[in-house]
Amino acid sequence: MKKGILLALLLVMAFSASAFALAPIKLEDQKPVFIYVGPVADGGYNYMHDLGRQAMEKANPGVKGSIVESVPEGPDAERVMETAIRNGAKVVYANSFGYMDHVINVAKKYPDVYFNHCSGYKVAPNASTYFGRMYQPRYLSGIVAGKATKSNLIGFVAAYPIPEVIRGINAFTLGVRKVNPQAKVKVVWIYTWHDPAKEKEATKALFDAKCDTIAMHADTGGAPQAAEELGMWVVGYNYPMDKYAPTRHLVTPVWNWGKYYDYSTKAIANGTWKSQQVWWSMKDGMVDLSKFGKDVKEDTKKLVAAEKQKILDGKWDVFTGPIKGQDGKVVVPQGKKLSDGEMLSMNWFVEGVEGTIPK
Repeated sequence: MKKGILLALLLVMAFSASAFALAPIKLEDQKPVFIYVGPVADGGYNYMHDLGRQAMEKANPGVKGSIVESVPEGPDAERVMETAIRNGAKVVYANSFGYMDHVINVAKKYPDVYFNHCSGYKVAPNASTYFGRMYQPRYLSGIVAGKATKSNLIGFVAAYPIPEVIRGINAFTLGVRKVNPQAKVKVVWIYTWHDPAKEKEATKALFDAKCDTIAMHADTGGAPQAAEELGMWVVGYNYPMDKYAPTRHLVTPVWNWGKYYDYSTKAIANGTWKSQQVWWSMKDGMVDLSKFGKDVKEDTKKLVAAEKQKILDGKWDVFTGPIKGQDGKVVVPQGKKLSDGEMLSMNWFVEGVEGTIPK
């Protein structure tokens, strides 16, 4: 783990904006804009964000948001945010990691506007981050996959080699190996959040490598569709993927973004919003598992329920030692639990993962 990255994260997380207060904004005056990295019609990541937006508006009559879809993670994001602000937006939600620096840049220019950035780690007096502990349902879904595989080879279609994705792969693998120590998880990087064709190609490559089950960190239903055609078991992501793999879907770790959007909207209206790093858990309702597919066995469901209850009770969390790294050496000793800073800067694989993390 790079000490500089960890130090930066810890400094960010120690940031407190308690002395800085933004003026409350009435519901009808907030006019939030939602900046999406892909199209709402992706049936996955962006679709779930938009369901959260809709739930927020339903719970807060008077709020009417707008959306801008398929905004690249680059300087153009700043233009999109500034245009929305000039058109009356008082609240900005940017839903992808790559918007981070651009959110901070625009937040400096508009100190009276509220900014909310999904999955990043940089904050400002008028900019918060929000995310969920997706590694928790990832771990539980790994148990399901580990029970389902017959080849003991499980593929993982992965977007980018950043801590968020690496953390999910590791948590999933820990779940797989809890019930099936012989199983391995093969990672294929596709270097995009949204490209159904690439997601399908990666799935086919994993099938050719003898994987009989896949999991994913990508935004669409491309990988599950390919897996359905090839007869592979599917662990989805974002939105229940039985829509794309009706006969092969096992379970999906899912988001409930409306939890944060509702919280933020109300806090802005009543003057309690503050700059912070929100990282909510299954207990908070931000993340969870979908319904199980018809082929998941009862003993697997019971084991998942028991492990989930341990997490909900706060008795245990996924990255608690002993945990071995990819080389078989202990990385997290017995009884030690990784800190949030260590999880948020994760740049190593656990034992059982086949693949490399590009520099």
